Amino acid sequence: MIFKKKTSYKADDLDSIIEACLTQNPQAQRALVKMFFGFVKGIAMRYAANEAEAEEIINDGFLKAFNNLAKFDHEKPFKGWLRTIVVNTAIDYYRKNQKYAHQADIDDIDLPDMSEDVISKISADEILSFIQKLPPSYRTVFTLYVVEGYNHREIADKLGIKEGTSKSNLQDARKKLQLMIKNAYPHLHLAYAVKINKFNEN
Repeated sequence: MIFKKKTSYKADDLDSIIEACLTQNPQAQRALVKMFFGFVKGIAMRYAANEAEAEEIINDGFLKAFNNLAKFDHEKPFKGWLRTIVVNTAIDYYRKNQKYAHQADIDDIDLPDMSEDVISKISADEILSFIQKLPPSYRTVFTLYVVEGYNHREIADKLGIKEGTSKSNLQDARKKLQLMIKNAYPHLHLAYAVKINKFNEN
């Protein structure tokens, strides 16, 4: 019986961990997951409705990363490469499981655009919880556009939708987020609305 030699690596050296992962070293693979788990989870949670969905995206994302590790260009940042894989994994998850999920209709909502002053008073975890409550189509388009920086044409190509649908979903996502913020923080919304009204009167 022939045993494959396990390449040694340094726990704090990413390049050596990657090289060891290329030899299918399970300890190195666990070390890589441990090193980037928080980073990957942060991405996955923005596309998922809950922990279970995020876990599936995380697992699939790391699996794809390991399967394609030989293609990684060491001249480029590993985090950027891994981020692209996880985002694409989240998109694949959406297209496979959520594309035809129920999409709530949003009527015109008379809300002023929330300023940075209002948003800054809400924690990142709370904002994430609002995003996770969006319908899958809204959540995916909102995250791709606002967080990842894709334009509507790119989003349409990635999700297999029309460019106009991407724009509409983004607009509705923003309206729904504003409504959730208004309901959760009526005092913040009221203070901002009063501020806007006074400005318009001058």
